[in-house]
Amino acid sequence: MVKAHGKHVYIDYTGYQYDELNNGEKILEIMIQSTRVANIRPVFSHVEEFDGQSSPPGFAAVVLLDESHITAHCYYEKGWLAIDAFTCGDGDPDLIAEYITRNLEIRMPGLQQMRRELVDRFLHNNVEGAVID
Repeated sequence: MVKAHGKHVYIDYTGYQYDELNNGEKILEIMIQSTRVANIRPVFSHVEEFDGQSSPPGFAAVVLLDESHITAHCYYEKGWLAIDAFTCGDGDPDLIAEYITRNLEIRMPGLQQMRRELVDRFLHNNVEGAVID
């Protein structure tokens, strides 16, 4: 029997509206706040804004969790935003995804979710506590 030790949610949006209230720093704040709802401990966070010089304008953000991560990547000019939340063990990335989505929809009424998928991760078939050679 195949079991999973984690879950991973992928979400793609269009209609991201960039302004001083919706930059990478603000989205990183929402990502960090989402960890409280899911009762997951963040251990590090960072956002990198891109000004269009060497990369298209937008941002990449990460929140490292004690059991995996949350990331966001955005192309400002295209209005594209991709978010993923990966948790191991008992953490529920769906709670993270719901919190982020609700907060983005309040900020950006034109935001459209194009895809949302939940997949099992760390698939295995060993019995709990068994040693694998």
